Amino acid sequence: MQTSEAAQRWAQTWARAWPLKDIEAIAELQAVGGDHWASMFRPFRGRAGLRSYLQECFAEETQPAETWFADPVVDGASASVEYWVVIYLKGQPVTISGCTVLAFDESGLVTVARDYSNVREGRLERPSQAFTR
Repeated sequence: MQTSEAAQRWAQTWARAWPLKDIEAIAELQAVGGDHWASMFRPFRGRAGLRSYLQECFAEETQPAETWFADPVVDGASASVEYWVVIYLKGQPVTISGCTVLAFDESGLVTVARDYSNVREGRLERPSQAFTR
């Protein structure tokens, strides 16, 4: 599978599955032994680790998330995807702005995902200007 196709599938799946808390749809994107770094200090190993992380996060969310994922920027077998998400914790909005750097295997599964994000209380609108290359 082409990296651009795999990265687009990753972004679209996360955008659709996060509000639904569809852990399996997201976990199926991960290689069985792939690593998901929720931050550089919180690695989750394999699909089981990613499922554990998602269960922990989704359990805290009290309303469906509002998601936006940009078109991936692809370079070889890796890609980066910017995102902007509003989640609700105890009914209160929290905005997450971030970027995930991804590496894929030949079948299009994620071997490494490193997430870099910022979190702010409140519902903040994402910047209107698009990222251009």
